[in-house]
Formats: sequence, C-alpha cells, structure tokens
Amino acid sequence: MASPASKKVIFAALFGNLTIAVLKFAASAYTGSSAMLSEAIHSVVDTGNQVLLLYGIKAATKPADTGHPFGYGMELYFWTFVVAILIFALGSGISIYEGVIKVMDPHPVLSPEVNYIVLAAAMVFEGFALGIAVKEFRKVKGTRGWLEEVRHSKDPTIFTVLFEDSAAMLGLIAAFVGILCAQLFDLPVLDGVASIVIGIILAATAVLLAVESKGLLIGEAASAETVAGIRKILEKEQGLLAINEVLSMHLGPRDVLVNISLDFREGISSGEVETTITSLERAVKTAYPDVTRVFIEAQGWASHQRSMGELSATEAPKEEG
Repeated sequence: MASPASKKVIFAALFGNLTIAVLKFAASAYTGSSAMLSEAIHSVVDTGNQVLLLYGIKAATKPADTGHPFGYGMELYFWTFVVAILIFALGSGISIYEGVIKVMDPHPVLSPEVNYIVLAAAMVFEGFALGIAVKEFRKVKGTRGWLEEVRHSKDPTIFTVLFEDSAAMLGLIAAFVGILCAQLFDLPVLDGVASIVIGIILAATAVLLAVESKGLLIGEAASAETVAGIRKILEKEQGLLAINEVLSMHLGPRDVLVNISLDFREGISSGEVETTITSLERAVKTAYPDVTRVFIEAQGWASHQRSMGELSATEAPKEEG
C-alpha cells in the first residue's frame, strides 16, 4: 500500500485544485478568456485525478482472495495509468482545442484584472500543494537525482502529484503571460496561444506519467540494492552449492514478490533443506520488510540451466522452411 505521506500529498493537491477550479470557471465566464477556461478544465481534471489516486490506494489494500492470490496492490498502478490518460485526453485535448478555436476567432479578454487576481490566488494554492509534494519527494529520494528517483520509485502517487502540481504552476504562468501580452499588445490571439501552450504542457506531463506507470503496471523488479542484499543473505548459507537465480517483482509500492532457485550441496537431507528454506525466508523478510512473499525452489544447477534452455527454445520463433 502507499505511505501516509502519499495521502498527505494527494489531499493537499485535492483541496487546492477543488478550490481554484471554481474561481477559474467564474473568471473565465466573466472575462471570456480561453486560457482561463483551459486552466479551469485543468483544475477539474486534476481534482478527478486525485480522487482516482485515493481510490487506487484504497483498492490496493484489499486482501488477497482466490481470484487474486497475490492481492490487489497493482490497482494503484492501474489507476495511475488512467490518470495519465485523462490528463492527455481531457486536460491536454480540450485545452488545445479551445486554444485553436480562440486563435481562429480571437476576441478581447474583458476585465483582465479579474484573471490576474484569480491566477495569483491559484498560484498561492498550487504553490502550497507543490511545496508539500516537493518536501515529501525529497524525503524519499535521498541522494538520488530527481529524475533518477522518479525512475527508481515504486510509489507513483507522490511523483504523479509532483508532476501535476509542476504542470499546474507552468500552466498558470503561461495563462498569466498570455493574458498579459494579449492586453499589452492588443492581440487577443495570444490568449488562444496561451491555451495551446497549456495543452502542450499537459500532454508532456501525461506522456511522462504514462511511461513511468506503464513500467510499474507490467511488473518492475525490486531495486538492485535489494536484490544484491538478498543474494548476500543467501551466500552466507553454508549448505548451498550455487544460487541459480533471484527474481523479484513489485506487486505494489511496498509489496515485493521474490522467487529464488537454489542448488543445495549433496548429502543434505530433505529435513535440512526445509529448515534452511524456512530460515532463509525469515531472514529475507526481516532484512527487507517490503518483501511480503518469498518462494524458494531447490533445484540443481544443471537442471536449472536445462530448464532455462528448454524455455528459451520454446519461446524462440520457428524458422520458416
């Protein structure tokens, strides 16, 4: 399941987006600004996205059952991917469409001062939410770089909100600059251009989220540090002849499945093998609490290699005669 920090970030963003969405729609209706309308739609989409993320967090906590023996942890990854689709289809698509309409049929923005006030208020709310997201992200990223942590992270909620809030701030800046330039240079078309820019920002955000959530959704391995640590635990066991392989996959941010194939030394009784397996399983789970399931298989190295070769042969495409 996601951490309490994830929920904190989402609730902060939800409160900010819900509040400013109302203000943006009112300002858009009053002034006729295309950029402001795009921003209002942006806030509505973000609000819906936060609701979906909260639902994903809750759905991921459902206990395993016969239909889903490994639980529902990947529900969170699925809903994160849906969020990316919504940002692209609704947020970006409608913003670009609205901008193109305004560029083709430009008309002056009425009372632009109203837009400036609303945009300034929106920046305060978004800045608050973004500050919380950045603070929580810094806690988990450690010494890693920002993009490196995004690729490394298995909890999509924090970086999803971070992306959304960053895009929201960029969108507000684009709207402010577009409306201001439209007023200063008496070029209403720039209001439509700002709306298109907002759409492009959202499209880029959606692509980044889609790429990251896709990797999680199809199954990502545990970190290299975790796998290396598990191997060190196994190497300490005197009764092993070889470690055939250590396979892992995240079923959720804090739900890792590990499958281990070991070659035991000759002369070890079945009882000793069972005791060793139990001991190793306990040691792995103790050292890495996120590892919730450990499956250890006793298999000779030669047999393992043969099975891998047979698997490769069956998966290889047949040559056409």
